[in-house]
Amino acid sequence: MAVSIRLARQGAKKRPFYRIVAADKRAPRDGRFIEQLGYYDPRAKVINLDIARYDHWVSHGGLPSQTVRDLARKQKASAPAQAE
Repeated sequence: MAVSIRLARQGAKKRPFYRIVAADKRAPRDGRFIEQLGYYDPRAKVINLDIARYDHWVSHGGLPSQTVRDLARKQKASAPAQAE
């Protein structure tokens, strides 16, 4: 099964809101998904992504869309450094 990490559109007309999901590549955009990894609100410019689960899916062959890849990069850059 090929896994795609992509956006699934939610929200009303002219008020988009997206879930970031890991889904089977053959599933419809807003249809069935395996796991919800976070959300993205472009109007408020809020990104909430579970980086650990995102990295898990990428390490197991999940292919993120270009938009999700950019959002993950922004999320990682804004996250504070982990204390060791």
